[in-house]
Amino acid sequence: MSAGSAGRGAPARVILDCDPGIDDALAIIFGCGHPGIDLAGLTTVSGNVDLGLVTGNALSVLELAGRGDVPVVPGSPRPLLRPGFDGRGAHGESGLGAARLPPAPAAPAPGHAVDFLVETIAAAPGEITLVATGPLTNIALAVRREPRLPSWVRDFVIMGGSSGRGNTTPAAEYNMWADPEAAAMVFGAGWPVTMLGLDVTQRTGASAAVLQRMRELGPLGTVLLLPALEQYLSVGDSAGPPVHDVCAVAWVAHPDVFELVPARVQVETTGRLTSGMTVTEFGAAGAGNARVAMEIDVAGFWELTLGAFGRVAATISS
Repeated sequence: MSAGSAGRGAPARVILDCDPGIDDALAIIFGCGHPGIDLAGLTTVSGNVDLGLVTGNALSVLELAGRGDVPVVPGSPRPLLRPGFDGRGAHGESGLGAARLPPAPAAPAPGHAVDFLVETIAAAPGEITLVATGPLTNIALAVRREPRLPSWVRDFVIMGGSSGRGNTTPAAEYNMWADPEAAAMVFGAGWPVTMLGLDVTQRTGASAAVLQRMRELGPLGTVLLLPALEQYLSVGDSAGPPVHDVCAVAWVAHPDVFELVPARVQVETTGRLTSGMTVTEFGAAGAGNARVAMEIDVAGFWELTLGAFGRVAATISS
């Protein structure tokens, strides 16, 4: 497997498995705006809000960005074994905070996300970078259906987990907590997981200066970015709203913004207080299954991100 798209020449072909969601929406915009990323498709999973809403949000964000050509394929409406859930408290009733995007004219692509993942990746072995920014239900089902899938992707990158404390419980980050059985399957599937977790994503709070630069992006800033991020501010992110999921696509574009450490990661599924915890063992010689981001160049990350946003904004304004 490779290490991001920096220096590749051709853009990285990316399938984004997501649950938009405020930060997922921003990750989609990044993917539309960075020249090092070629979005081959979006698959959706129930997470921040229900499957119908996340799918509609994905279509609307792509339409705003002028990328209604990207297929959006809905997937799993619930976790593998656990009751349904959502993150409306953090993301608002629609999933996009105070942003109000019109419904997209495009409909979801036919079929199921798991079929799309398996068939698209199988048709181009070694070419697709799979990025997951929601619960890992779709990915687990895809690996269960086709155990060779991990050997066919170019890279597998997630936003999720933490080597330390969680953000949904003291032990667990939301995406891992939402479907720990799926996460355990995915980490045990035989591929190296590039994990962009809370260790770095919590450091991406958008400062007043960053928010001002978003305000200057015209309709992209005023219609989507700022109204969406206001929701995070309303639930207590006083240091500036973090954009967790953007980190995963940013790593694909420019891995040098992050420092990764080899580790063995196991997901707790039975603990009464620790379900969804990503138990991270650094220095596990010969037993590693992950590369865990532990450092981030925050200034470099925001220059990269605002540059991608700016390219999309230019197409909206033109």
